[in-house]
Amino acid sequence: MNILITGGTGLIGSALTQLWQTEHTIWILSRAERQIDSENLKYITSLQQLDFNNVDAIVNLAGEPIANKRWTERQKNRICQSRWQLTEELSQLIRLAETPPHTLISGSAIGFYGRQDSQEITEEYQAFFPEFSHDICARWENLAMQASSPRTRVCLLRTGIVLAEKGGALKKMLPPFKLGLGGVIGSGEQYMSWMHLDDMVALIDFVLKHQTLQGAVNAVAPKAVTNKVFTQELAKRVQRPALLPMPAVMAKLLFGEMSEILLYGQRVVPKKLQDAGFQFRYPQLGSALAALSL
Repeated sequence: MNILITGGTGLIGSALTQLWQTEHTIWILSRAERQIDSENLKYITSLQQLDFNNVDAIVNLAGEPIANKRWTERQKNRICQSRWQLTEELSQLIRLAETPPHTLISGSAIGFYGRQDSQEITEEYQAFFPEFSHDICARWENLAMQASSPRTRVCLLRTGIVLAEKGGALKKMLPPFKLGLGGVIGSGEQYMSWMHLDDMVALIDFVLKHQTLQGAVNAVAPKAVTNKVFTQELAKRVQRPALLPMPAVMAKLLFGEMSEILLYGQRVVPKKLQDAGFQFRYPQLGSALAALSL
C-alpha cells in the first residue's frame, strides 16, 4: 500500500514507519527538507506534493506536544491549530479525490473525555467534562470525520500515555524518579490510562487491517492504574524510593492550567479493540515497564 503518515518523525510515527517500510511505501510529511528518500520511504514537505488518488491509507499523528510548555494563550492556540489545520486540509483533499484513500486513522486523545472519576469509560461514553483537553479533541475529531464517506473509513485513536524508552511521558518522568525524587501527584487517586509503544504500533496496524473498525477507538491498555500505583511501579522499576509527593497546589503553581492533565485522569477501557480480538502484548503496567530499558 501507499501510506501517508503525518507526524511520522515523532515517537509513534517513527516506530510505525520501522514496522511498515518493508511492507508498504511510506510517505512522511515533514517540515525538514534534509530527509533522504529510499525505495519504500519518501519525504514530502507539503500535502500538495502527493496525489491523493494514489494514496491507500493515511495515519494522521501530527500535533504540537500538549505537555511541553505552560499553557499560555499563545501555546494553547499552537496546540490546537497544529492539529486542526492539517486535519482539515487532509479531509478536504480526501473528499476531492476521485479514488480517495480507503482509510484515515486520525489521532485524538483520551483527553476527549475530560477529567473523570473512577468509572470505566468505553468509546460510547458521553458524559465528558468540558475543558481545554476536550475542546482540542472534539474539534480535531470532527474535522477528521469530514473525510468519512462510503469510500473512506475514518478511525479516531483516543490515545493515552504512551510508554517508551526514548520519548513521550517517561522521558519527563524518569530523571526525578532515578534520583529518588519521584512521588505521587495530588491525591494520587486519579487514573492513568497508558499503553506500551509496541502495542500502540501494533494496534494501528490492526486498525488498518480490520475494515469493520471505525469511529472512536480507545488506544490504551486494558488496565488503567491510579497515579499512586503508577508511581509505585515506576519507582520499583528504577529501584529507587518515591517519597516526595507533589501537592495539588504545587502542581498548579508550577504548571498553571496544564496541571489539569496531571491532577485529573480517566479510567479508559479499549472495548472496541478487545471486541475485535486485538491481543495486547503488555496488558499489565509492571510487564510494560519491565520490557523498557530505563
